[in-house]
Amino acid sequence: MSHPFDLTGRKALVTGGATGIGEGIALGLAAAGADVALTYRSHEPEETLAKIEAMGRKAAAVQADFAGMDAAAASSITRFAAEELGGLDILVNNAGIIHREDSVDMPLEEWRRVLSVNLDSVWLLSQAAGRHMVAQGSGKIIIVSSVLGSQGGLRVPAYASSKHAVIGLTRALCNEWAPHGVNVNAIAPGYTATDNTQALRDDPERSKALLERIPAGRFADPSEMAGAAVFLASDAGSYCHGSVVTVDGGWLAR
Repeated sequence: MSHPFDLTGRKALVTGGATGIGEGIALGLAAAGADVALTYRSHEPEETLAKIEAMGRKAAAVQADFAGMDAAAASSITRFAAEELGGLDILVNNAGIIHREDSVDMPLEEWRRVLSVNLDSVWLLSQAAGRHMVAQGSGKIIIVSSVLGSQGGLRVPAYASSKHAVIGLTRALCNEWAPHGVNVNAIAPGYTATDNTQALRDDPERSKALLERIPAGRFADPSEMAGAAVFLASDAGSYCHGSVVTVDGGWLAR
């Protein structure tokens, strides 16, 4: 009997997989045995692809901008992954953006841009992958939310709204697709050392306040999100449907 966390032979697509949390998850899935395709926008993927291939896995990448994505583009991305890898068993919706500004000043176009990337693209890619997975009777969809899917945060109204929304989407899709053998779950990372938190980490006062609240006393490394993703993508997580796995150093417990 294979190990319940073994992903050998599985085919995964990770959006925003060339940097940050997405790269951490992509490498974690590969280390567990999966072949991995990833999307990237501006961060060149060659280094990540080389790391995946060094583990003996197939790797592929496609450039994509998720702002203003339509259904045809989402289908093209999932089809690319399936053709390059020889199937699609796992989708990790990780790509996301953040915009920090006082709510009284935030332009509508910035609100829409954040929601377009963080919510609309997640829905469209999940729908495209879900069609394939429901038809084959199996699949794992993992949506990356945030601790701000449970909180409001400061000066990030669109981001917080989008991260609340994808948790609702996770639960809605699991209700429809669990009977078809498709698991839809979410991960809620805490404050992680990525480009999205660079401004916070560079602000001595804000960084100090955050670290004082985190029981672990530090920001997460992106690689520390991989364990939750591997769990949810593997047979070990086969009875998880609509779950939100929090990986936050104790932030929400404080």
